Amino acid sequence: MHKDHDKFISAIHGRRKMRVKFYSKEDQAILTRICAPLDYGPSRRAKVKNNRYHFWDYTSDEKEHVLSLNPNQILEMEILDETFDPAEFVTWDTRKNPWFVPRDWGPYS
Repeated sequence: MHKDHDKFISAIHGRRKMRVKFYSKEDQAILTRICAPLDYGPSRRAKVKNNRYHFWDYTSDEKEHVLSLNPNQILEMEILDETFDPAEFVTWDTRKNPWFVPRDWGPYS
């Protein structure tokens, strides 16, 4: 777990955006992104099923906006004043693929 884990969980419950500073393996550089916190748990796509921080990356230049980071990649997580609406990005059935972190996001819970 990252030292800012409690901030991450609080941002999920408060539907607050975060500024995430992390080391990008792909870019081999430190990047900062504005994100919505999605979940903390194993990636359904990754070969290694360790717990990761999953974000919706608003500033991604890629088609795929989900950013999944190992705790050791994250340098800082800061909660912002800006809120998000899960309807912006939750397009899957959360009953078939439930969240690892329980939350009250109405129909997106």
